[in-house]
Amino acid sequence: MQTVSLSFFRFADLPGRLWAFAMMGLGRRALARTPGIGFWKLCGSGTGEGFTPIPNIGVYAILATWPDLETARTAVADAPLWQRYRARAVEAWTLFLSPVSSRGAWSGQAPFEPRATQAGTGPLAALTRATLRPRALLQFWKAQPDIGRAIGEDPSVIFKAGIGEVPLMRQITVSVWPDAAAMARFARTDGPHARAIRAVRDGDWFREELYARFRVVGEAGTWEGQSPRIPQEVTP
Repeated sequence: MQTVSLSFFRFADLPGRLWAFAMMGLGRRALARTPGIGFWKLCGSGTGEGFTPIPNIGVYAILATWPDLETARTAVADAPLWQRYRARAVEAWTLFLSPVSSRGAWSGQAPFEPRATQAGTGPLAALTRATLRPRALLQFWKAQPDIGRAIGEDPSVIFKAGIGEVPLMRQITVSVWPDAAAMARFARTDGPHARAIRAVRDGDWFREELYARFRVVGEAGTWEGQSPRIPQEVTP
C-alpha cells in the first residue's frame, strides 16, 4: 500500500536557514538516490494558513512516496538526507499518509495511488497543489488572504501549512482534519474558500492542479514543541 511522507523542518539560525535554502537545489541528487523512493518534491514554505506569496525562510519540507509504511518510516528515520536535515533543524515532524483519493496532475504525473476500498476512521489530510497561470496571479493573490483566514479560523482544523516549489507560481496547501465530516463541512461552507473555487473554475486560473485526500496513518517528531494531537497510528 503506497505511503506518502510529508516532513517539515524548522531552522532557527541564519546558517541553518541558508543551508536549507541551498538544499532546495543541492539536495535533489541525494533524494533521488534514496532507496525505495518514488515521487518526491523539496519545498519551501509560506507564512499564513495556506497558499501564500510571503515566504517563511525558517521552514522547509520534503514530500515523498514509498511502496509501504514500513519503507517510509525506515527512510525518514535512517536515510542520510533526512538525517542531515534533522541535524541542522531545531524541530522536525513527519506525517505518514495513505492516499484515499486523488485527481489532477503534478509535474505531469499522477503521483498518488489511492486504494479503492480505503476504509477506517480518524484524521484525514487534504492536499491542494496548483501551478498558476501568469495572467491570473493578481486575481488569485487578492483572493488568497480571505481563504487563508477561513482555514485558520475553522475550529476543526488540526494542522495547516502552505508550502511550495516556486514562489508565487507553484503552491501547495496541506490541512489535517479530525474526520471526513469536519473536512466536508469546511468545503461546503459558502465562504471565501467556496467562492475561490468558483473563481478558479470560471477564470481558468490554474495551468495544472491536483487535489488529494489521505488517511493519516502515523507521525514522527514534534511541531511547535508537541504532537499536533494526531493519533500515532491509525489502521487503514
